[in-house]
Amino acid sequence: MTDKAGVAEAVAALRAIGYYLERDQQPTHRVKAYRRAADTIAALPAAEVRARRRAGTLTELPGIGPKTEAVILEAMDGATPSYLVKLEEAAGALTTAGKAMRAELQADLHLHSDWSDGGSPIEEMARTAHRLGHKYIALTDHSGRLTVAQGLSRERRLQQLQVVAELNKKLADELDGFTILNGIEVDILEDGSLDCDTEILARLDIVVASVHSKLRMAAEPMTERMVRAIANPHVDVLGHCTGRLITGGRGTRPESDFDPEVVFEACRQFGTAVEINSRPERLDPPKRLLSLAVEMDCVFSIDTDAHAPGQLDWQVYGCERAEDCGVTPDRVINTWDQDKLLEWAS
Repeated sequence: MTDKAGVAEAVAALRAIGYYLERDQQPTHRVKAYRRAADTIAALPAAEVRARRRAGTLTELPGIGPKTEAVILEAMDGATPSYLVKLEEAAGALTTAGKAMRAELQADLHLHSDWSDGGSPIEEMARTAHRLGHKYIALTDHSGRLTVAQGLSRERRLQQLQVVAELNKKLADELDGFTILNGIEVDILEDGSLDCDTEILARLDIVVASVHSKLRMAAEPMTERMVRAIANPHVDVLGHCTGRLITGGRGTRPESDFDPEVVFEACRQFGTAVEINSRPERLDPPKRLLSLAVEMDCVFSIDTDAHAPGQLDWQVYGCERAEDCGVTPDRVINTWDQDKLLEWAS
């Protein structure tokens, strides 16, 4: 192994550790420690990393402590770091069910990058999704109004379109035709309009529309709000429809009040998929509502809403719930190949 490859292996090992920690829902500060160390090493010339290793000064770099230094040294010696081995050996199946549905999925249609409130670059999210077996993904960073999530302004959205186009040229050869679709998680505003202009929406491949504000509206105006968004011809997926939080660092939050029969009938009529959100703190919609949507002949999108690479593996949680509620693969839009999906979305 060359010295340069040893540095690359160190970066890869640090990122892999971050992946397994995320997958296992470990505290954010632990994940960030390894990702920060990876970013620090990746940003330096390989010669400087080698020189610091010889001088014993790696820990003088920002974000490099004794634990991350140990990983770097083992990887540069050509070994798989012992901590990574431990995590790999401990990484079992996340659920005992959902495997059949997961095997049918070709994509994840709701995920975030560090352009909004995600923690990793677009390319890293794409490469991880490919490694997990996907043929394409939809990048759905937040719309501008959600400032707490660093939503993209119009200018940044246009810039991201260019970045994705360049990445697709690069990844098509390296990852057997893998594609990043241009998408958005657009805020459903209080009156049901969307937090993005029509010109931008028309340029995107996938539009996930979600309620993020005024979640405690009365049922009647919330129902009207959601139906108006669902009826928008640019909307493809209704994201995490109840807005509930059932666990996690943000605490818990009850479901929003709305008439689910009216909302799901609108989804059926206007061809908008109901998202089965796989995030452990959401698992949205609840099974009683998911079963109702099945009865009402809706179609679905099983997504992770991932904000980091390790979270892309959470899709099986949604698959398990889909199977439990009688969702069949033919009614899940991300079991379709890319051409079929884009034809449906258009």
